[in-house]
Amino acid sequence: MFVHDYPLLPPVFITAIAAVLVAYNTAAGGYVDFEGVKHDAVLNAPLLGMPLAPFTVVSSSLGLLLAFRTNQSFKRWDEARKNWGMNINHTRDLVRMGTVWYDNNGVSAEKRKEDLDALALATWAFVRAMKRHLSPETEDEEDFKTELREKLPAGQAEAIINAAHRPNRALFDLGVAIENLPMHWMRKNEINGAVTIFEDNLGSSERILTSPIPVFYSRHTSRFLLFWLAFLPLGLYDSLGSTWNHVGLIGVMPIISVFLIGIDELANQMEEPFTILPMQAFCDKIYNWCTEIVSWTPGDNGVEVRQPSEAETALSMNVINVEMPEGASSVQSYIPSATYARATSEESTEESSSKFARIKSAFRSKTPPL
Repeated sequence: MFVHDYPLLPPVFITAIAAVLVAYNTAAGGYVDFEGVKHDAVLNAPLLGMPLAPFTVVSSSLGLLLAFRTNQSFKRWDEARKNWGMNINHTRDLVRMGTVWYDNNGVSAEKRKEDLDALALATWAFVRAMKRHLSPETEDEEDFKTELREKLPAGQAEAIINAAHRPNRALFDLGVAIENLPMHWMRKNEINGAVTIFEDNLGSSERILTSPIPVFYSRHTSRFLLFWLAFLPLGLYDSLGSTWNHVGLIGVMPIISVFLIGIDELANQMEEPFTILPMQAFCDKIYNWCTEIVSWTPGDNGVEVRQPSEAETALSMNVINVEMPEGASSVQSYIPSATYARATSEESTEESSSKFARIKSAFRSKTPPL
């Protein structure tokens, strides 16, 4: 609708109506010159005007329409911004965990850098693909391809570019990058929790993108507002009779129309949040932060890095084939229950200590606990 395509046109149109009304009524009802002399009417025609009561009656309905639409539009913008805020937070969290938990044993410095750089780039590639996915079709396509080809390995860049759903492909690559990190599987599970959050944010953003506020509601609100403003000069004409020849109407109407149409335009802009959010700036910041984090090494600031004890390492490993007692489904389920029971004294001290000792002994001897 032209209200949204040309937001300044409606106030000009409303002001023109007010000016024409003042000119007509001045000619039909007489006017007062600058010296205060009253002159007779030029036209033999009735004055135009309306009582203000009808505008008062419908103004509450118009206010509800504008308030509801603005509120719904803000909710969409707020949810979109929160999704990107979650992306920013969890990209940093993911890369931080990957960098700190990276197991350097038997790994060269070059291999560590290669793995962590791949993690940082895969993380950035997802948010950049998400930005492209949420943007208009032709707005960002060439820049997107150029950025991916500059920053990613050729095969990875082309795989994302040619994918039917680019963010999904980028998430797949991120999962592979996490799986390639040398660390305990429990730590990988923790890192993969951030990937799940990325998927949730993507789905939430897609819902906003594909489910706009119904067009008929937006158009009805805009048309209602325009008709109300177009006839409002007739209702305000007598109210502004204290001004010279009612010219105050010409000054009041543009102010009223600009503010009310501005509310409608505000709702229209927030209704499509991905056109106004600085998503490219978010992606650039994520790239800078992720690449900086992976350049750090635990202990490079002079603070000693604590290594896990032998018992902690043994109890956290899942590579030893231990037959668990009846009722325990896996090492992962039995060990936490034994250690938790010992720590919280849910079982008697003797029983929990006995269970803990059997587990510890089993890992050291690689024999099933009895």
